[in-house]
Amino acid sequence: MQSGSSRRPGELVFAVVLLAFSLAAFWQAYEISGFSGLTTAGVFPMLASGTMVLAALVILMRTAGRRGSEGGAAALLGRFLREVTPLRHAAMLALILVYLVAMPWLGFTASSGCFLFVSFAYLWRRSFLVSLLLTAVSLGAIYVIFRVVFQVVLPQGSLLQGVF
Repeated sequence: MQSGSSRRPGELVFAVVLLAFSLAAFWQAYEISGFSGLTTAGVFPMLASGTMVLAALVILMRTAGRRGSEGGAAALLGRFLREVTPLRHAAMLALILVYLVAMPWLGFTASSGCFLFVSFAYLWRRSFLVSLLLTAVSLGAIYVIFRVVFQVVLPQGSLLQGVF
């Protein structure tokens, strides 16, 4: 929690986006069954998303009530990049995007294995063998839980069709 009374760069924008997503979640929950009864399927999602909307409103009001950070646009952008999006976060976001793009071609097992290995190697910075072993154990557990126990059909991928 911040002790000062000034806003951090990007904090007000984040509060507005948080409210927008909370309102969208409330609308989606309302679409389930509306306000037709207390025992309908949409009641719990509406309560949860309504709580999100109220919390987002409180956060937005508190954030808007604090004074903005001092400095020009370039200084604020530099501070935002340093504090909110450091290199490790940006690298992981790029890795997630590559994972999402690779899944239709490589399938779930191969793309998840590559994603996990690169993530472990980059973030944890242990030896190649430790990252490989952790990847194998994690991917094995995920495969057994979802494919064997819950019998979820995992995406195959078009490039390695029939291999995994």
